[in-house]
Amino acid sequence: MKILISFLITITFMFASDATIEVIKKVDSLPSLAIEDASVSYDETFKNRFFKSLVADLNVLSIFNVERYHRKVNYDASSVLVENKDINYVLRYKLSEDDSRALNLELKLISQENVVFNKNYKVSNTNVYMFVSHAIAYDINKFMGEPPVEWMKRKVIFSRMVDSQKSELVIADYTLAYQHIVVKGGFNIFPKWANKEQTAFYYSSLDEKKPTLKYVDIKTGKSKVIKSSDGMMICSDVNDDGSQLLLTMAPQGQPDIYLYDVKTKSTKKITTYGGIDVGAQFLGKDSIVFVSDRLGYPNIFSKSMNTGSVEQMVHYGKSNAACSVSGQYIVYKARESSESFGDNTFNLHLISMETDFIRRLTAVGINEFPRFSVDGDAIIFIKNYKSQSSIGIIRLNHNKNYLFPLKYGKVQSMYW
Repeated sequence: MKILISFLITITFMFASDATIEVIKKVDSLPSLAIEDASVSYDETFKNRFFKSLVADLNVLSIFNVERYHRKVNYDASSVLVENKDINYVLRYKLSEDDSRALNLELKLISQENVVFNKNYKVSNTNVYMFVSHAIAYDINKFMGEPPVEWMKRKVIFSRMVDSQKSELVIADYTLAYQHIVVKGGFNIFPKWANKEQTAFYYSSLDEKKPTLKYVDIKTGKSKVIKSSDGMMICSDVNDDGSQLLLTMAPQGQPDIYLYDVKTKSTKKITTYGGIDVGAQFLGKDSIVFVSDRLGYPNIFSKSMNTGSVEQMVHYGKSNAACSVSGQYIVYKARESSESFGDNTFNLHLISMETDFIRRLTAVGINEFPRFSVDGDAIIFIKNYKSQSSIGIIRLNHNKNYLFPLKYGKVQSMYW
């Protein structure tokens, strides 16, 4: 029973008020941006798909008021379209296919009839067009002098439930426009990238005699067993250089946190509490944050990996879980209703470890598995609401949320 409860718990920056008001005021003063399509190849369906992807990416940047009209023009036209003459910025692009069937894109950013930025892009086939769109948004953001959005070009890996105790592991872009199934058949959950380069990943297989942690090299497709354990075997986090893993195991029926050294294959037990400790995340080099029921309900705690001292991190809510850490900030999931016969609401909250400030990030539905971007600028999470499973992006500094729905299945867990 304790193992079951542990699985349920596991599956499941400070902004001053003036700064928040300033963010809201800033929305009306954002520069306007229109898009002009000068494509000479591909059918209308594909051109519309690429246009919508580009609009979505530019909106997620949250630095423009983006026009949604799909207008066409000659790439070499000397002036912007008359409909766009009062727009601050006009992004004009041309899609073309070369003799090798590669997708080529020419782009220029126009302001006051002057080209202020231009660049060319090329990918081998149209199946990865969305990554061209992400790269354009990244480059425009950089040109505008905004903080980096490196996370836009990274891939997401998630477990999708397709039937009872059947799942698929899928690699996708953050908008879910691109999806590639890398593991199918069986019950495979909790995938984690093994390195910053995203060339390999770990996941938990529940099809073996014991829960088993596996490693997959994407380039070779080869898989190997890392470790097995009775009760539970979940990798909850990977450190920055990929040399250490945080595992939740219950070899004697008691779920605890363990530190695994990838090179030596040695395991060190970090928690020894006589209850439930799960879902640890690295907090710097020597500490962790994790979920524990040591108060009689799930809550977030921190602990040095070298000492026995434990500190309560969250003092709000009676059912808190699924946390992520970036610098001084922790984002976590909290249950906000207790319906016995209906759906409960689980929202994400943000706290600073240096103050008592708490900021709620979501409002409705079941919001879980938050994960900070590598730069702490954004949070990705899973949202389940009205039978729809989606990937969500929260732009913390812009006070905006964006949702990208999954076409079928339900996201079980996800990692950025």
